[in-house]
Amino acid sequence: MQPEQKPNKETGQILTAEQTKQKIRRLAFEIYEENFEEKMLILAGIEGMGMILTKELAEELQQISPLEIKQICVRLDKLQPTQSEVILDCEPSVFENQSIVLIDDVLNTGRTLAYSLRPFLKVRIKALHTAVLIDRGHHSFPIAADFAGLRLSTTLQERIEVILYEDNDNVKKCGVYLH
Repeated sequence: MQPEQKPNKETGQILTAEQTKQKIRRLAFEIYEENFEEKMLILAGIEGMGMILTKELAEELQQISPLEIKQICVRLDKLQPTQSEVILDCEPSVFENQSIVLIDDVLNTGRTLAYSLRPFLKVRIKALHTAVLIDRGHHSFPIAADFAGLRLSTTLQERIEVILYEDNDNVKKCGVYLH
């Protein structure tokens, strides 16, 4: 059991850059442990921070495993998922009979992950798992994270911001923040 994270009251920072990197590495090990018998693993990142997390996980998995990793990007309008089409940057035949991990940065209500599943349900696949860096636990949809870097209790009014890059002005620091 991990000790509860104490946010830095001045910045609202929950995870530092180093702690975030450790969580990503641990997620990679968990994903590999679940998929060690596979030859290839599809990492499907939701556009935005979910895709950046996917790239980080792919790098970690390539360091720790012999798995062939294929990354695909999942695009949808997160504000209007029922009215938007879910677009993948590959043909569905790429992930047919494969194991897939659908990845996003934060799981809140489960809406984004639920609607992102649509293209994967149209093709016969071997297995489908979900991975998130932060699971807030305010699920409104029957979606759970198979792999979560940190499960965090927040109020509905609070917002979690995941930053997995340093911007050019060094204004945004890599880490996880509570606002």
